[in-house]
Amino acid sequence: MRIILKLYASLADFLPPAARETRRLELDVPGDATIADVIRERNLPPKLCHLVLLNGFFIPPAARATRTFGQDDELAIWPPIAGG
Repeated sequence: MRIILKLYASLADFLPPAARETRRLELDVPGDATIADVIRERNLPPKLCHLVLLNGFFIPPAARATRTFGQDDELAIWPPIAGG
């Protein structure tokens, strides 16, 4: 199944060089893959996966190990950001 992974801020460094400009990567994942699986397989530090949205909806940390994907779902992840 195909999904779109978008990584923002410092997490974009975990994308292949060709995908860093758009911060977007198309992935083929198994039908039973979860958000936690994608985070683990892309070697993303879980502590840096602060804001996780699936098709624009927030997925809390406790749900990431069980939430699976549909075809063409869009997974967007941001690290913690501080500012003033």
